Amino acid sequence: MKVLYLQMFPLRGSGSGTYARELAAEVAKNNEVAMVVPDKNTLKGIKTFYVNLPVKIAFTGHPEWPDCKLYTKVDGKDLSANYLSYFGEIVKAINEFKPDIIHVHHLMPLTWIARFIKIAYGLNFIVTVHGSELPTLENDKRYPYLTQEALSKAVRIVPNSFWTKEWMQKVLSKEFKDKIRVIPGGIDLSSFPQQIDTNKIDKKYNLDGKKLVMFSGKLTKYKGVKYLVQAAKNIDGIVGITGDGPERKNLESLAKDLKVNNVKFFGYLNGKELIQIYYRADVCVVPSVWDEPLGLVVLEAMAAYTPVVVTRKGGIPLMVKDKYNGLFVRPRNPKEIAEKVNFLLHNDSARIKMGNRARQTVEEKFTWGKIAAKYERMYQEFRKNPFGKAQDKTQAVKQ
Repeated sequence: MKVLYLQMFPLRGSGSGTYARELAAEVAKNNEVAMVVPDKNTLKGIKTFYVNLPVKIAFTGHPEWPDCKLYTKVDGKDLSANYLSYFGEIVKAINEFKPDIIHVHHLMPLTWIARFIKIAYGLNFIVTVHGSELPTLENDKRYPYLTQEALSKAVRIVPNSFWTKEWMQKVLSKEFKDKIRVIPGGIDLSSFPQQIDTNKIDKKYNLDGKKLVMFSGKLTKYKGVKYLVQAAKNIDGIVGITGDGPERKNLESLAKDLKVNNVKFFGYLNGKELIQIYYRADVCVVPSVWDEPLGLVVLEAMAAYTPVVVTRKGGIPLMVKDKYNGLFVRPRNPKEIAEKVNFLLHNDSARIKMGNRARQTVEEKFTWGKIAAKYERMYQEFRKNPFGKAQDKTQAVKQ
């Protein structure tokens, strides 16, 4: 089976990029896979069609595109230029790769092109809803109509959590409910062994013998990192903030104004060093103030045997059970963040127990092998069938 993925952002630096990258890599173990993406970094075993964008546009910003524009701010000229770039490379991929099915990441704008491809080529497409596109659809009235029209041609719509599903239906329409199947993101456990040497991290960041409380992610207002910075003066350890984004300067100024000297900004990390930070951390804090669609950072921390302190927002409760593999705090509550973090820092037994349970949760429910298998069954059901109905058994046997 040949699967073509359409991805509108770089493959690193965001949750949706990680989702797209890891899913494609897992599916490629048993199928032919290609990807259209504005990223020159190639993936082993995956044919890449690179989109050279004239303008970089994102939903809430992107660490690999620090000067990008936002879809809510962009004008028709820039939007059209990008659309044509995506369109040309997607058509090229269809003609060269000849896929059996298309998988689109995000509700817009690549679904608009997938709709045309379905009409012109008779190829079905599936859409994964990551959630980061929903504020744009909610706040900019230019986009919902085209998106709803495109979704009417999709064979499956796949939100990454039940909260993302509910939010999508509020923003768009409930008429697609029969097409919806919720599939969360996952973790590649080969990158998260039982133990990792973190001595280099200790030396590089002067952490030897110190407790480490970490945050990882895009530094936007949505992430609520300022409440972690405000809590830092009462936290009995180093607060390490990894990531970059439009809020970084404000957060650095806040730390300076509050005269907290236990906050370290590590900047944008990726790959092995970020994973080492997950293992080195005693606690991972995710203080989101918006309804986090899924929260792959939470899963990554849990895979590293690190208990999490999180807000009960969006899809996070899908992964975290209070006092079992992590602790919940109320949004915008620095005092409670400090209390829950200090509880874990001072109670080794509870912290280790929650960390082991966090890892077990990932192993049982959130590996990419299990996630990819769900998608592969979906691809088989709808491959090369322009009418959006499952093939009957006779057709399946002949193919």
